[in-house]
Amino acid sequence: MEICELCKKPLNECLCCPECGHICNLDNEEYYCPVCFPSAKADQTKSEKKRGIDEYFMRLALKEAESAFIDGEVPVGVVIVIDNKVISTAYNKKETKNDPTAHAEILAIKKGASATGNWRLNNATLYVTKEPCVMCAGAMVNARLGRLVYGCKDIRYGAIDSHYQLVTDQRLNHQIEVTSGILEDECREILRRFFTNLRSDNSE
Repeated sequence: MEICELCKKPLNECLCCPECGHICNLDNEEYYCPVCFPSAKADQTKSEKKRGIDEYFMRLALKEAESAFIDGEVPVGVVIVIDNKVISTAYNKKETKNDPTAHAEILAIKKGASATGNWRLNNATLYVTKEPCVMCAGAMVNARLGRLVYGCKDIRYGAIDSHYQLVTDQRLNHQIEVTSGILEDECREILRRFFTNLRSDNSE
């Protein structure tokens, strides 16, 4: 009976790669093999790092949403980032300011333009806890925003994926890269708590 020199198993049980002699992770039901596919590990690591960064900044946006919750505003929070540095933050202030345009996204975009001295935010990423509405999506296109990351969908009014797809519409003069579903459960939960409390208060 022939024995593999590397793994010391009979050849009919050997999992070693005939090309380079290593035991291929794919044969052991691993997700990828770093020897057979070295780029796969790099791609996975890059993807995991990007998601980790997205989750970090979305947690900051959730803190803004908590501030809105405390103020009795619909709890939506925003953080705008350039080169992994926060340039502006905001949360909904429509009731506080008695202003229908005072959505978190609009306020943050205005602050971001002021902070950078440029209305074009093409190098910026905007993190928002809830899918933006038509007004806010339009403002992002006009600001030439580079990337949008949002938490939970807004099935009724969402203008990114749910109801309209404004920021990726090829008929407009600018399109935005979109990532959705970051900390989706947490973003949805704070909205659920807010509207549950609101209904409870109104029923008393």
